[in-house]
Amino acid sequence: MSNLLHVIGSKQFDKAALGELFLAAKEMEQLASQGGANHFGDKIMCSLFFEASTRTRFSFESAMHRLGGRVIGTENASQFSSAIKGETLEDTIRVVSSYCDLIVMRHTEVGAAQRAAAVSTVPIVNAGDGSGEHPTQALLDLFTIQKELGRIDGLHIVMIGDLTYGRTVHSLSYLLSNYQDVKISFIAPDNARIPVYVKQYLEEKGIVYEETPDLLKVAQTADVFYQTRIQKERFPSIDEYNKAAGKYIIDLPLLDQMRKEALILHPLPRAGEIHADVDADPRAAYFRQAQNGLFMRMAIIEKCLGV
Repeated sequence: MSNLLHVIGSKQFDKAALGELFLAAKEMEQLASQGGANHFGDKIMCSLFFEASTRTRFSFESAMHRLGGRVIGTENASQFSSAIKGETLEDTIRVVSSYCDLIVMRHTEVGAAQRAAAVSTVPIVNAGDGSGEHPTQALLDLFTIQKELGRIDGLHIVMIGDLTYGRTVHSLSYLLSNYQDVKISFIAPDNARIPVYVKQYLEEKGIVYEETPDLLKVAQTADVFYQTRIQKERFPSIDEYNKAAGKYIIDLPLLDQMRKEALILHPLPRAGEIHADVDADPRAAYFRQAQNGLFMRMAIIEKCLGV
């Protein structure tokens, strides 16, 4: 992989491409520490967000600025664009792609990024499509695991929380299928379990996984804990949300059961599922993970626009 046409989903990356991205992200980390570079002074990135975002939008915009480029966009395109007038996504993309060199898009609908890529004249980067995928988050998650633990092969990774609507979990599961001897434990409330299509994909790739309700049991052997928020906005009713909320929490008693070399990740934002008193523990890597998002997204931009 030298350049990327689009970044639509995690299944488009193989192990070699991931290794190349990790090397590029390390280079971007060094570049950022020196204040960035003027690689793309003649380029414009559009951040087109139909759904709320803080970390993803800011890290992409900061990444573009660090690389010397310019940014246009909106954080609420569903209200402050022609979409509210009934314009189709395809027509919006046809027009916006004529104004910029790269579009980073978040949308409420699964498959929206693929639809955009089909008509865009510039690269499309999927910054989240409903409950579908969030590939750039998964890329930075995997980069963080490699950076913190020095390997991905052979790890036991626990994914906790909203696994039905949690697009980051779906994308990370797909990426993990590129590695050897990985085991995944899925821990979720009954109404937020990992989708069948994700499990089928892992089975096709020969990845060992389990679904278990026992977080305490896996805590003693797991290498990575990937905690996620129960997403109130995605559940069909408040009753369904209440069935899932608060069921699995990482707190100090659970921390005592974890291996000393374990890693705790979270795509953020959190809403009580990791207690704040866990933050001081060196195993809590979620804020370092968020910072890694800048370096990975700088690398993605470079791969999309070329150096």
